Amino acid sequence: MDGNGRWDPRCGQSRLPAHVHGADAVRATVEAGARAGIETLTLYAISAPHWVRSPAEAGAVLRLLSRFLLTETHHCVEQSIRISVIGRSDWLGNGLLRAIEHSERLSAAASGMHLRLVVDYSALDRIVQEALRNDQHPNLAAENFRRRIQEVDRTALSAGAVDLLIRTGVERRLSDFMLWELAYAELYFTDCLWPDFDEKHFQRALEDYARRRSGFGMLVATGADVAPRPAKLRAPVAS
Repeated sequence: MDGNGRWDPRCGQSRLPAHVHGADAVRATVEAGARAGIETLTLYAISAPHWVRSPAEAGAVLRLLSRFLLTETHHCVEQSIRISVIGRSDWLGNGLLRAIEHSERLSAAASGMHLRLVVDYSALDRIVQEALRNDQHPNLAAENFRRRIQEVDRTALSAGAVDLLIRTGVERRLSDFMLWELAYAELYFTDCLWPDFDEKHFQRALEDYARRRSGFGMLVATGADVAPRPAKLRAPVAS
């Protein structure tokens, strides 16, 4: 969810107004995803490099996340949206950890869309940690390795293969996000800055994905060049 820093030059060094509007974009995207029948929506909320920001900005983002969980969980439960938070937790305050636990527990029985918020997360770190743990198992199958990677996270949640990555803002890179799961994902980049991202932009991304996948059955896969895909969009990701 990139572009907060570029959203309003009038804010000067303060990005707080952009982060606040970015939280509104999260709410709109979650609701749009649920209406579209998305099974899993993963939002890259806070990356590992988040901590190199100024303490004031880093703290403000964490407070916004805590406020989102406290104010939106009941709304998500009403829409049968299950909430999970993945990533490291050792740098998070007790208040935020309690908010996370409350949201996950309250929405655990929801059977609709699965909303996953990614906090203090590095895909490279996950892969390296798991590789070090398995250096005595050189023949470990890729599927088993994928499952064990999940155990590095705060909660062992299996994401499966990601179907669609959406990145807002001007950058055109993956930025250390779900590198293993993105192996065969479709990539969608938009110049729209995250605070301006809404259901219309989300729908454009889904339509672009649908156009790409419509001719997939006519392709002839050779070896690992093309991965099998589900008929229904399973795990789009906004980043």
